[in-house]
Amino acid sequence: MSVTPELSSRRRRHSGSTATPAPIRASLLKVQKDDEDEATLTPPPRPKSTPVDERLQRRHRSNSESGSEGSDTTTMEIDSADHQAQPASASLSDSQEPVQKRGVIMLKPGNSSTERPTRPLPAKSRKMAGNSTNNPMPQPANPSMLPVQAHVPRGGVASTQRRLFVILEQACLEAYRVSSGGKGKGGREGDVKYTLLNCDDHQGILAKTGRDIADARPDITHQCLLTLLDSPLNKAGLLQVYIHTAKGVLIEVNPHVRIPRTFKRFSGLMVQLLHKLSIRGVNGPEKLLKVIKNPVADHLPVNTIKLTLSGDAPTVRLSRYLPTLPETHSVAVFVGAMARGRDDFADHVVDEKISISDFPLSASVACGKFCCALEELWDIV
Repeated sequence: MSVTPELSSRRRRHSGSTATPAPIRASLLKVQKDDEDEATLTPPPRPKSTPVDERLQRRHRSNSESGSEGSDTTTMEIDSADHQAQPASASLSDSQEPVQKRGVIMLKPGNSSTERPTRPLPAKSRKMAGNSTNNPMPQPANPSMLPVQAHVPRGGVASTQRRLFVILEQACLEAYRVSSGGKGKGGREGDVKYTLLNCDDHQGILAKTGRDIADARPDITHQCLLTLLDSPLNKAGLLQVYIHTAKGVLIEVNPHVRIPRTFKRFSGLMVQLLHKLSIRGVNGPEKLLKVIKNPVADHLPVNTIKLTLSGDAPTVRLSRYLPTLPETHSVAVFVGAMARGRDDFADHVVDEKISISDFPLSASVACGKFCCALEELWDIV
């Protein structure tokens, strides 16, 4: 008989029912009556969430209590450190007011009279900023690989100013036709292509025509032009270069031109010049390279001393020879721009033949020595 009530009460306990069993209720009532004066037994809280309003009230209550405690401690800390912070507060400006918030002194930003020191921009950024203000327009592109004008004084040289004229004689500049221009795809006529004859790419052509391989050396002219036009003498506007080819074509080189650095681009430029007879710059209508009429003596000033470099002539030192020339005359030098051959190409024009070294020199080195000697004489740095 005693087993049955225990099983029924256990089943009610685990069945999820919220009703309190009769034996437990009786015991609770008895305990409540006995200890009514001392304590009151409260049932365990039910697993329900706290309402939102009640949670907000508890949070505000806890914050107010912690704030009052923190303010009390803060006032004590600030009062104790008041004598230490007095010099620092005296240095504050009138526009900055201290604000106390939870033990931290904060400063309100104001219109300070002193500017904040800033680091200077890097050199690259200053250069870009300066270019953007001074030159807002973008520089034009150069898709045709044409020569670009160099920075040479534009005012021109006075008639009384002495100059150096360099004439590159017997230059190997010859355009050769490499395609016949036959019919291409679709029955269209192909374009006729020309190239600058040189000993590296056209050995078969030279052998077929029975010509010497030394007759196709346009690289000598290229080297001489780079040496002359890059010299300080040319930058100062005191140099003029002419090219006289082996075929009798006379070319005037503008001091403002910038010759291509690679031989392939130089070859294309010379072929274009020999066909169009002039090359204009991309930045203006000025002709940088043009074919002019012979002879070259007609393009030289009247008061010009004409010299020719020859290995058979007596050797002179330029630093001693050039000061002996008249100070009212310019200097014209004829330099052979060929690999080998006779040096009688200007015998009918020149006034004197000289040699500037006991050793054989290339045309580029000879041009460089003349430019350096005149730069020292005319005080050009």
